[in-house]
Amino acid sequence: MVNILIVEDEPNIASFEKLELEHEGYTVTLAQTGREALTIFEKSLNDNTQEPFSIVLLDIMLPELNGIEVLRRIRKLSQIPVVLVTARGETFDKVNGLDAGADDYIAKPFAIEELLARIRSVLRRSAQQETSPAASSPASSSVITFDRLTLNPASYEVFIDQTLVSLTKTEFLLLKCLLCHQGEVLSRTDIINEVWGEDHYIDENSVDVYVRYLRTKIDEVFNVSYITTVRGAGYTIRKPSNV
Repeated sequence: MVNILIVEDEPNIASFEKLELEHEGYTVTLAQTGREALTIFEKSLNDNTQEPFSIVLLDIMLPELNGIEVLRRIRKLSQIPVVLVTARGETFDKVNGLDAGADDYIAKPFAIEELLARIRSVLRRSAQQETSPAASSPASSSVITFDRLTLNPASYEVFIDQTLVSLTKTEFLLLKCLLCHQGEVLSRTDIINEVWGEDHYIDENSVDVYVRYLRTKIDEVFNVSYITTVRGAGYTIRKPSNV
């Protein structure tokens, strides 16, 4: 049974989502504020008599506690799939939400068919990640060295010249993706499929934003030039030519 927590402060939207999701056979719980959502979610983790939530549909613009902060607090407790449902659909807002730990993002107004498709997609990816043998294989935790850079998949740490580089989870996964394909040119679609998954609804502009973040934190700070744009094709990572 799929148990969904909807966090939405607009009663009409909340009722519409609840009605449609229950029609699809899902069990739905509603919360109208950020604090109420956290209370309900934390209680579900400690109540063995309650069916655990399978996914959270989370609005960003909430009273008392905004959705991004709710998401950050949820991530301290659980890796439950979270889909942000909000009127804020700019690339920056999407990146901010994904950086905070969201699994997907849908902008209002939306067709209910799209919301249902995203829910199915996120739940499918979550199930695949839980059962994937690659997630626990020795190769997936092998340390990667590249010029002055060291990446440790097990600890999610990146060092340059033994200096720790602070990266978000998505930035880390993007860097790992490029490092695992050293010298290859990856299209934005290739990167989306590997970093977020083939079923993820991420636009190509988000890839450009994350590449810019990586360049700011690595190339500019440490005076290197690792990430290269191949016009019309995508991105690659290469050692500086003078090395």
